[in-house]
Amino acid sequence: MNYLALDASTEACSVALQVNGKIFSRYELCPQSHSLRLLPMIDDVLNEAGIKLSALDGLIFGQGPGSFTGVRIGVGVAQGLAFSANLTVVGVSSLQAMAQLAYIKHGHKQVIATIDARMSEVYNGYFVLDEYNVMQAQQDEAVTPPAQLAQQLSDVITPFYAVGTGWDAYSETLSEKSDEQWLALKINEASPDILFPNAEAMLAIGKVALESGQGVSAEHAQPVYVRNTVSWKKLPGK
Repeated sequence: MNYLALDASTEACSVALQVNGKIFSRYELCPQSHSLRLLPMIDDVLNEAGIKLSALDGLIFGQGPGSFTGVRIGVGVAQGLAFSANLTVVGVSSLQAMAQLAYIKHGHKQVIATIDARMSEVYNGYFVLDEYNVMQAQQDEAVTPPAQLAQQLSDVITPFYAVGTGWDAYSETLSEKSDEQWLALKINEASPDILFPNAEAMLAIGKVALESGQGVSAEHAQPVYVRNTVSWKKLPGK
């Protein structure tokens, strides 16, 4: 089965294509340039593999959470491509993708992923490897203040691997977690080696979902923002 995965949910922009068991991929850190880079990257991997979009069996997209604009770009491109080629689609969490990458690169099976959500909050999720070698969320993904996440971490007994930008963005608060709990890093001494999601990891997750019949038609491709509302503070004197 041949699949295309794409993601634009964070500062990173990436695509991955599986054709006859071989993977072709592109990955760039290009903040605010996703709308310019995503389609050319897709053309690159399709041309390198020598395959047309219509010959694929499904499309996988990064559904968020992350940058509101980036998530919408990724979902919009996925819908457009899927409509044009009549492809089934499936969305993959950006947090889950980072957790999956920790398993692919290092073999870690329990991961807490975070993304800096700005406004003094972090997107976060706790993932454990299942029998299909796919990282699965153990609770609903959330957006919380760092202090609240730090408190939740104090209740985690099993060692875990840390990935994502949230650990660096709020290192002082999150470092309050006791040192013996950290498997991968001490937050004040090192940064996570996995900071952003990657379409290759989404490919590994999404193809399992597609092959188990979880795909949907393009019009049902939806973003997942986690933070659905934003409270705006009125400026003094306004």
